[in-house]
Amino acid sequence: MNAGNSKSPLGDLGVVVGIIMGSKSDLPVMQDAADVLKEFGINYEITVVSAHRTPERMFNYAKEAQSRGLKVIIAGAGGAAHLPGMVASITTLPVIGVPVKSSNSIDGWDSILSILQMPNGIPVATVALNAAKNAGLLAAQILATADESLTVKMQAYKDELRRKVEESAVEIES
Repeated sequence: MNAGNSKSPLGDLGVVVGIIMGSKSDLPVMQDAADVLKEFGINYEITVVSAHRTPERMFNYAKEAQSRGLKVIIAGAGGAAHLPGMVASITTLPVIGVPVKSSNSIDGWDSILSILQMPNGIPVATVALNAAKNAGLLAAQILATADESLTVKMQAYKDELRRKVEESAVEIES
């Protein structure tokens, strides 16, 4: 699944964000990242890459990501949640980890701690439990550092958030 963006320099590059997850069951959570990227016109790919069940697939995905044009990887995983850290250990690209509360989860804490507690030298940006939307936004902000049109879109998004809060304040205060 890809999203297009013809006005942005990033759109000319093809797919620039990889969204991976440890299992198809993570898709309802990870779809939020894809939706945000699509909203901002950022090209992405989405697939299943399991650190435990398909380690060779994971290794190849991470090793080839940069040469295929990816700029950021969003990796969601539940349970032991090794996918984001293992991918980050292989690639020099920024990796954003999304802890997913899975059916076999310890209330999500296993996923959170597995992604959050990376050893020095292998950074993984970690968002809140099931917060793939924030992962998509963070990827957009990273990409916006090299794309003025995306910076403008990000600012408009933030302005809209502020406007909604101000409207709510007026509504409650009235």
